[in-house]
Amino acid sequence: MDFNSLTKITRKTTRKINIKDVQIGGDAPISVQTMTNTITSNPTSTLNQIETIEKAGADLVRVSCPDQDSTSSLKEIVKFSNIPIIADIHFHYLRAIEAAKAGASCLRINPGNIGSKEKVKDVINAAKDYDCAIRIGVNAGSLEKNILDKYKEPTYEALVESALFHASILQEQDFHRFKISVKASNALLSIAAYSSLSEKIDCPLHVGITEAGSFRAGTVKSSIGIGNLLLNGIGDTIRVSLSSDPCDEVRVGFDILKSLGLRQKGVTVISCPSCARQQFDVISTVREIEEQLDDVLTPITVSIIGCVVNGPGEARSTDVGITGGGKGTHQIYVNGIPDHVIKNQSVVDHVVNEVRKKLSSLN
Repeated sequence: MDFNSLTKITRKTTRKINIKDVQIGGDAPISVQTMTNTITSNPTSTLNQIETIEKAGADLVRVSCPDQDSTSSLKEIVKFSNIPIIADIHFHYLRAIEAAKAGASCLRINPGNIGSKEKVKDVINAAKDYDCAIRIGVNAGSLEKNILDKYKEPTYEALVESALFHASILQEQDFHRFKISVKASNALLSIAAYSSLSEKIDCPLHVGITEAGSFRAGTVKSSIGIGNLLLNGIGDTIRVSLSSDPCDEVRVGFDILKSLGLRQKGVTVISCPSCARQQFDVISTVREIEEQLDDVLTPITVSIIGCVVNGPGEARSTDVGITGGGKGTHQIYVNGIPDHVIKNQSVVDHVVNEVRKKLSSLN
């Protein structure tokens, strides 16, 4: 085995499309998105949530449009959002047309629910007229009846066949500004579907494990599923689907990308699990530092190690580091080298200040 090849991921080549000013596919950075859970017909609450999502670092945000009141509010939401809006359409093709007219940058349609080929063509024409991209969102829970009749259950082949059929409709209409997702709540089914699809089409792929679950369980399942695909070069934009705050989805998404060296944004903390050797409370320190630096989007690495066993080695590769020492003293590292010692001071406050100081020097 060539172990050197495992240190760098080679992404599969896909064509590039634009979602407003965000590029998806090709050599563009893998984008992270989430979805609002407010009532879209209330533009104030939806925009307030989009603002927090933007601060968390999201590149894109999807907004559900289940009714005409929602698409009516979309115009105001699009006007005041700083990140591109993807309109989520499930059951009525007219909502997609209304969303395009309201200024959505992308239309997410579920072919299994949207209806006939003629209705899909009407959505394509609206996308052309109003400068929208399209995401073909195939879901194991809502496949077309004829596909389910053929395969008897949501297999990976069924997901891929549905995706390719609807892609062909777009291509027949000379519309190529689209991406595809083939999601399932089963991580292995999703991996198989995306892996197969990536061999058959060159459009960008939106990767995720749908209905992944609670924050902890869903994070684990998404990390396994999305991480496996990304490790094999598959995926141009991701969403982590959690029964949790949308900002949690964004943070976990970036953590997955950071763990694979695919994208750096915000603070990356290297910390020990703590043990009897620790010279300060590592667990609470890490939690508080992450909370206080939650607003940081500039890539920066911080090592927090409770003792001197592994601390100096880990600190060499980070921007700011701390190792626990004896008698209340702790070594502070800056740019990987010992910088100064603190004694009987707040570890959290001091590390946060050092990080802020480092960020100021970078800007």
